[in-house]
Amino acid sequence: MSPLSGSPLPGPPPHGTAVPDRHRSAPPGNLPAALSRFFGRAAELRALADHLEHSRLVTVTGVGGVGKTRAVTELAAAVQDRFCDGAWLAELGAVTDPALLDHVVAEALRLTDHTVRPPRECLLEQLAERHLLLVLDGCEHLVEDCALLVRDLLRRAPGLRVLVAARRPLEIAGEQVFALPPLPGPEAAALFEDRAALVRPRFRDNGAEAGATAELCRRLDGIPLALELAAGRLGTLSVTQVLERLDDRFRLLAGRSRDALPRHRTLRTAIGWSHELCTPAERLLWARLTVFAGLFDLEAAEYVCSGPELPAEDLLDVLTELVAQSVVVREDTPLGPRYRLLDTVRMYGAGWLDALADTERMRRRHRDWYMGLATWCELDWFSPRQSEVAARIDAELPNLRFAMEYSLEAAGEAHIGQYLAGTLWFCWVGCGRLAEGRYWLERAREAGDVNEETRLKSLWVLGYVAVLQGDRAGAGQALGECRELAERTGNDRALAYAEHRTGCLALVSDDMPRAERLLRGALARYRRVGELNGNVLMAEVELAMAVAFQGDLAGAVARCEEVREVCEEHGERWTLAYAQYVLAFAAWTGGDTAGARALLEDCLAADHAFRDLVGAVLAIELLALVTCEEDGPGSGVRTLGAGAGPEGDANAVEAAVLQGAAGRLWRSVGQPLFGSRYFNAPHALCERRLRERLGGPRYEECVREGARLDLDAATARALRGPAAPRAGVPGARGGPPRAPRTHEPAGSRAAGAGETTG
Repeated sequence: MSPLSGSPLPGPPPHGTAVPDRHRSAPPGNLPAALSRFFGRAAELRALADHLEHSRLVTVTGVGGVGKTRAVTELAAAVQDRFCDGAWLAELGAVTDPALLDHVVAEALRLTDHTVRPPRECLLEQLAERHLLLVLDGCEHLVEDCALLVRDLLRRAPGLRVLVAARRPLEIAGEQVFALPPLPGPEAAALFEDRAALVRPRFRDNGAEAGATAELCRRLDGIPLALELAAGRLGTLSVTQVLERLDDRFRLLAGRSRDALPRHRTLRTAIGWSHELCTPAERLLWARLTVFAGLFDLEAAEYVCSGPELPAEDLLDVLTELVAQSVVVREDTPLGPRYRLLDTVRMYGAGWLDALADTERMRRRHRDWYMGLATWCELDWFSPRQSEVAARIDAELPNLRFAMEYSLEAAGEAHIGQYLAGTLWFCWVGCGRLAEGRYWLERAREAGDVNEETRLKSLWVLGYVAVLQGDRAGAGQALGECRELAERTGNDRALAYAEHRTGCLALVSDDMPRAERLLRGALARYRRVGELNGNVLMAEVELAMAVAFQGDLAGAVARCEEVREVCEEHGERWTLAYAQYVLAFAAWTGGDTAGARALLEDCLAADHAFRDLVGAVLAIELLALVTCEEDGPGSGVRTLGAGAGPEGDANAVEAAVLQGAAGRLWRSVGQPLFGSRYFNAPHALCERRLRERLGGPRYEECVREGARLDLDAATARALRGPAAPRAGVPGARGGPPRAPRTHEPAGSRAAGAGETTG
């Protein structure tokens, strides 16, 4: 039975929600799967559902460990079908820099924006017409910033509802506050017995301990976290023994912290009692694990937390004990088992790490591990493991942020922050995080010339990001600074990157002769210093674009075919997608619409998998033109210009929808088609032909329909057609992009080329 059975929600959906599509396989969203059984709370969930029906902001408050997170995620899972754009969880406990709040929320919502606009502005625009439930968890340490964000979002997005789990309310107009009480006796006992059975499988059969269990639940005030900590001790103690030790502990501390609420004292006492029962090695590992932000894996824990008093070879056994005692939570993820500390437990352990005067050293070790991880991921980006790198970086981003923050703020460590910000170029550019990358790169730039090598890298990456954001002035300034410093210090590798990205700037600025000259010069420099990676191959693709725009389509195809061979040899997929875009343009020019479509579908699937919005929107634009000119099911055989009429020309309708979808996505990239007449030519040609076939009013109607599609929906529509479900888009983040098909180069490419190259 649903936990909302009997609630008022089965009636008409509340304002801002929509009845789910019965044909959709699953609602969109990112709610985590439950790792354990959920007990009780039926009355509370019904009350929360009622609040959510009548209020657009509901905040669940309560003492740490009372189950706020589990309650709101259970409620969100129960009602997500009532929101046509799904339910989304943003976990904020690991966010320490308020400037990252908007980035983290946008990341959780999978809203990608490459522009230089403030991320708040982008969030407001992209959520304005959506009907979704946003769950914010663990924001009490950022309560003022979260309050301002939620207020702005609710004002601009009438279809948005927000569910918050925090220890204190946001205190903004319209907020409905719900104080989550501890579990009552029977529910607390059921939870304790369930968790105890995980440690002692026959626990439920031992009725002799029922009385002690009831007393233990009463002593622990029905706080779920405290109950789970106590249950974790049953591997070595009986319930009576647990109760005796807990009883002694409570009496010992009864007179302390009189200014604290009783339940706060209860939880802290329960955690402290659990801490005292740990072995010295377990207590030490507990304290050291607090330097991680979010999830971490065993290898990271072994490197960061090991030492003479805690050898790496013993750490797994100690960690296993902490998991068994519910101090550490184990989660199975696509990347394998990973671990985390609940916020309350983490804060307690962090206090002990401070008491040991070891926080600074552990933060450095944490930073060093993630610096090494970033280095290896950059190398593996140019390999068959590229999609795994994207998934790993996605999972490790909270820890990478924590490492950059430490480096850029700690005395004498800024050069490491510059190194990390530059080394993660593939994350910012290849994985759709330009806006956040710009934030870190600007912070790295402010650190000054602390190290020439790291500053040079962060500068050319900053210039690259600015180019893709459409910030030509910012790009020119950063790249000019990089080139000047590289020439002054004789750094040929950095000079090659500066010249390359300046050529890219010329390319999107329509200065094709200069772009060709700079890109050829950069490639020559790359060869002299022995550089071969995705950046070098991207320079080849960009050079192919420059020569194609100047009329040498055959030369562009030959260059991209060479790039494709190298990409396939090294298992590279991201740069390959851009080469396929150029090859698809050539295939379309030669009249091979089937070949062009196959290339573009592979291109779009890869770009979507990596969340590369620039590549994806370029592919959708060209797919619109290809769709406009191909014969498909339902459209009948036709010749160009002899369509089936405004209402019956299915291909023309679909092409116009794709143009509308691309138009919406361009707002998140920057200036449509970079403001370039060369990149805009296919779009202009397609629009002209569609208006002729559909008529102006019908064309505009189809464009408006497409403008309602976000990246996931637009990708599904482009790859599967109008009947594509919203969920299950091929190549979604977390899975590898499809392997590319192999196509022969198009034959004659002269026909129509004049119409598309300006």
